[in-house]
Amino acid sequence: MNENARPHIEKILAHMTTLPGVYRMYGKDGELLYVGKAKNLKNRVSSYFVKTIDHPKTQALVARIYDIQTLIVRSETEALLLEQNLIKLHRPPYNIMLRDDKSYIYIFVSADKPYPRLASGRGKGKHQVGKFFGPYPSAYNARDTLVILQKLFNVRSCENSFFANRTRPCLQYQIKRCSAPCVGFISPEDYKEDVDNSIRFLRGDTRELNQELIAKMEAAAENLEFEKAVFYRDRMALLRDVQAQQAIYKVKGEADILAIASQAGVTCVQIMHVRNGKMLGGKGYFPDMLSDDLGQMLADFIANFYFQVADEIPTELIVNIEVADRKELEAALSQHFDKKIQIKSRVRETRAEWLELAEMNVQNAIQGRLANHFELNERFHQLEQVVGRPVDRIECFDISHTMGEDTVASCVVFDSGGARKRDYRQFSIHDITEGDDYAAMRQALTRRYKKAMLPDLLLIDGGKGQLHMAMEVMQELGLDAFMIGVSKGEGRRPGLETLHFTDGSKIQLPEDHKALHLIQQVRDEAHRFAITRHRAKRDKKRGSSVLEVIPGLGPKRRRDLLTHFGGIQGVLKASEKDLQLVPGLGSVMARMIYKTLHE
Repeated sequence: MNENARPHIEKILAHMTTLPGVYRMYGKDGELLYVGKAKNLKNRVSSYFVKTIDHPKTQALVARIYDIQTLIVRSETEALLLEQNLIKLHRPPYNIMLRDDKSYIYIFVSADKPYPRLASGRGKGKHQVGKFFGPYPSAYNARDTLVILQKLFNVRSCENSFFANRTRPCLQYQIKRCSAPCVGFISPEDYKEDVDNSIRFLRGDTRELNQELIAKMEAAAENLEFEKAVFYRDRMALLRDVQAQQAIYKVKGEADILAIASQAGVTCVQIMHVRNGKMLGGKGYFPDMLSDDLGQMLADFIANFYFQVADEIPTELIVNIEVADRKELEAALSQHFDKKIQIKSRVRETRAEWLELAEMNVQNAIQGRLANHFELNERFHQLEQVVGRPVDRIECFDISHTMGEDTVASCVVFDSGGARKRDYRQFSIHDITEGDDYAAMRQALTRRYKKAMLPDLLLIDGGKGQLHMAMEVMQELGLDAFMIGVSKGEGRRPGLETLHFTDGSKIQLPEDHKALHLIQQVRDEAHRFAITRHRAKRDKKRGSSVLEVIPGLGPKRRRDLLTHFGGIQGVLKASEKDLQLVPGLGSVMARMIYKTLHE
């Protein structure tokens, strides 16, 4: 286990639930490393941190873990399906067996024209081009679904080599599982309709499909085409038989499910996302709101989240309590996103199950936060014992740059409630000698405390030199700040830090001291915040400079290009045809961009 993360991980494990669910392991910069499922989350996750683990892959994973998040469900089956959805969505690097989706079965519709093939297989092989659906929990489930599709829509499943050399229909046609396109027994137009219906079935659009079959059956009966009417009737019966089974994998609908709860002064809102009928996980938020009315708090949270944070919104928001001013909130959201939004608190069947999951997770998140809250209070108490004075607010500064390039200073803020991210600040450092950390820190401190109030404790990431420089800044500003410099120990090993005080004294706390854990937590957060901003600033500068040399490519087109491909790396990987797909770019400009970047 990474020594920096040990106290945090041990605290998570101590208060982890024993219910079934999915766990997500994150790295130092918040990157998702691994997704797993468990019948008992506490037992399964704890097993990663026992000393008997000797598998190299697991050891490498554990060494990178800085945080663990869980989502609880009601059964192992739900845990398996949620795990698959998250792996498919995020593709974590340590889910090795799933990197090419080789562990799960997919059903795919090939891109062959004019008679696509419907088949199943393990993984999204590069040799196979088409639309993929899944993953399915087992080969049996996938094959069973494939047989149902063949009975319903008679789409071919044979290999292309077999299909191209047929002179008469095969056995699949005789048992009514294929319409024999190989010998022209069906037109490309009718076959395409069967393929489209197969895709709709796989996406869960069974209700509309059933209505269409009813219409076709009635039309055939009116035209006295009774054999065709019987054919459609049998399809409808089969479709009804499999609708319940289909719901195991997919349930039609898109929604965000929000559950709010409060306990012992801690309020949490859990959001769960359902897209295309699949649960894609969620996240817990702890809003800092001054209200005792949960309905009003949830309404305020919804407004803040969807107007300020979210890029899109589904047509349904399912909540566990009635929100304040629901109709006004619905109208504002509908106008902002240009579609009708409904907020529902009374739901049944599948939506009620989604809401139950959200409520289970919000209670679990609150219990975890309460445990963290008590731990954090104890850390602050221990720190006060060390420094001999009350400490409620801590601010810490850190500097980040690459060989002096794009220097950034960060200021993070902690109080007895934890990190106060809305009070964080970042400073772009200018007009200093490249790589001069002392000058960078001087500029950041001066700009911060010309206006801001002093905290109870100012942490300076550095030894005597940085602390003396900070003392000079405070003297110049006429401020009396309580400061501590934190220098790294031998080999920069965590736990060996030395604390330097303004009177020249210094101490080295024991490695397991809670006050030291608090200082490490604040310092590491300052480092993370600084380096994240620095990298974004550096990459944006480098990416923009590559595109700025291209004649005729103005700021708007550069922005559209970077947005379309998600950054400069996506642009560099794009082909000339891919570049032409950017709105407003055109073939001439796409060719010029490609040649400039590659030739």
